[in-house]
Amino acid sequence: MGKVKTAVIIVILVALVGGYYFYLTNVGKDEEQTVVTAVQDVLLRNLENDYPPTPREVMKYYSDITKCLYNETYTEEQLEQMADKLLALYDEELAANNPRDQYLMSLKNEIQEFAKNGYTIENYTTSKSTDVEEYTHEGRKCAKIYCTYTVKSGAEYKTSKQVFILRKETETGHWKIFGFELDNPEQ
Repeated sequence: MGKVKTAVIIVILVALVGGYYFYLTNVGKDEEQTVVTAVQDVLLRNLENDYPPTPREVMKYYSDITKCLYNETYTEEQLEQMADKLLALYDEELAANNPRDQYLMSLKNEIQEFAKNGYTIENYTTSKSTDVEEYTHEGRKCAKIYCTYTVKSGAEYKTSKQVFILRKETETGHWKIFGFELDNPEQ
């Protein structure tokens, strides 16, 4: 009986060690196979808890969303969610001048026109943190930052440099996009 008991214990120990080895070799494999698309990545950001802390970070997030809108494949629902993220980055005055339905229609038209002409946004660069010009206007903190987009059409590359003005909200301290314009309108 003692030999049978020892054999059973050895079998159980081998099974436990084997099971633990199997667990360790397979743990994380599901996570490795999960690929988050660029669209999902920008949509996963919770702006209430993780708002970009600086004007430069606001512009990087804005530009990441813009690249997704003009380059990636997504659903109608994801388009609306990305548009809402952009609107959340806008200063209250800029957002008020862009009612959601009108903004969505305008955005869809711009995206279609962009795609029709065969354009893609290859990359972007923002001003370095040390090049962000902060100043006070009408008692509110503002920041001026440049963002350069490299746009590809076929084998041709063009750059579009835009200047953005951000204004700091007094209640939250968040930097919001107050306005923007092309810095090189002659190109």
